[in-house]
Amino acid sequence: MLTFPMIVVLAGIVGMVAALIANKMRPGMVLFSVCVVFLCARIITPQELLEGFSNEGMVTVALLFLVSEGIRQSGALRPLVKILMPKKKTTVFKAQARMLPAIAAISSVLNNTPIVVLFAPIVKKWAKSVGMSASKFLIPVSYATILGGMCTLIGTSTNLVVHGMIIDAGYEGFSMFELGKVGVPVAVAGLVYLFFASSKLLPERDRNEISDTVEDIPYNRRVEAVLGARFPGINMTLKEFDFKRRFGAEVVEVKRVGETFKGAGLDSLKLMEGDTLVLNTDDSFMKTWRESTSFLMLTASEDMEPHSVKRKRWFALTLLILMITGATVGTLPGVKEAFPNIRLDMFFFAAVTAVIMAWTRIFPPRKYTKYISWDVLITIACAFGISKAMANSGFSDLVASKIIALCDDYGPHFLLFALYVITNIFTELITNNAAAALTFPFALSLAQELGVNPMPFFVTICIAASASFSTPIGYQTNLIVQGVGNYKFTDFVRIGLPLNIITCVITVFLVPMFWPF
Repeated sequence: MLTFPMIVVLAGIVGMVAALIANKMRPGMVLFSVCVVFLCARIITPQELLEGFSNEGMVTVALLFLVSEGIRQSGALRPLVKILMPKKKTTVFKAQARMLPAIAAISSVLNNTPIVVLFAPIVKKWAKSVGMSASKFLIPVSYATILGGMCTLIGTSTNLVVHGMIIDAGYEGFSMFELGKVGVPVAVAGLVYLFFASSKLLPERDRNEISDTVEDIPYNRRVEAVLGARFPGINMTLKEFDFKRRFGAEVVEVKRVGETFKGAGLDSLKLMEGDTLVLNTDDSFMKTWRESTSFLMLTASEDMEPHSVKRKRWFALTLLILMITGATVGTLPGVKEAFPNIRLDMFFFAAVTAVIMAWTRIFPPRKYTKYISWDVLITIACAFGISKAMANSGFSDLVASKIIALCDDYGPHFLLFALYVITNIFTELITNNAAAALTFPFALSLAQELGVNPMPFFVTICIAASASFSTPIGYQTNLIVQGVGNYKFTDFVRIGLPLNIITCVITVFLVPMFWPF
């Protein structure tokens, strides 16, 4: 029977999902609003609401934003990017076999978004130079970063969120490479699928994307700008916002889900997050707005990235390697015994690395707040509060018992499959971190009701919440390449849905082998 707290929690979750799908507010504000409702209903205490803001997993995500930015600004990856690009025209299969494994490997230790921001414009220019269609490569680049992120604790914020929730629930969290037991097989299978499916399932868009309209306007540079959530003109028309006055550039085209808008009706078009604006401007635009949080990505017709010092690149890479090595070795039993008074985990080494990068000016220390995605952090912090409300009200136990009753004849393997499907649907519709927060209490209650090890359920949540392949809205990297590659929504469904199925089958099969019930 539903009690009043359960009804409030159910209403809050339904409202949260609806608000996230409607995309009228940022996810962080949506989740914070729901937490405040639960606070007013006395389902959670102020202390329980604030626990998420001091959670080690959430703070580690913030530190890794800074580390990723330091690697990006050092220019450490740019030489590798150029090496990976074939020098002449080749096949889609050969080019992807050369690029995608390296991209996945990099994404296993760095934040996905800056990797896609770095690779997407370079891949697009390369494809044009060798007479190939960039639309055959950009979705696979995004998917490769997602697949790589599944392989390590720090590969995606979702893994760190679930890791923090596991520790909060009183269990031992993940080690650095523990998730690789299932993440690596999923990544290998996913990359092989992309090698063979991309040429058949992805469209071949027009290679000559510079329209006559663009060339006729007397500016000397063409720039593509992907609008982020912080762009001040979201849900405003171009005429209302007056882009030229605010940014000193003229909008000549807007690309959205496979459609291109230009000409007379452009002024009346409402701008949306993920839109790609084709701009005509001068050299000052990139210099002024390159670091702006208003744009997910800026790419110019010519390479305008500042040249980096070789010594700085090597130092940044050395710090990254030491951070990963330290976090891996620090969790070994012998090291724990040798240093009983300090936890040498990822939080410790990420904090040390971020501070060293700031003091050595690998990234500008005065601008460090710009490189942290605060909405992601607020989403993660509030996710802990929502999870606590589901547990406190008894709602998660009730749902778990109903699921067990329905699936009683099929055993825990079928429950693992059901949990994967539910989590994956949520992550495609809302966000990966919110999906993990919603399903974690159910996973814990399922394990407790059955009297089995909860780790198989926790690992399944990590993989399912990251496997956002079928829509462009579930993962920010998909949103970036959608506009740059001029993809339609159906392009993601066509190539992404089979990848979702492949990932589900491998996960449900392998997880119980490495984490027995």
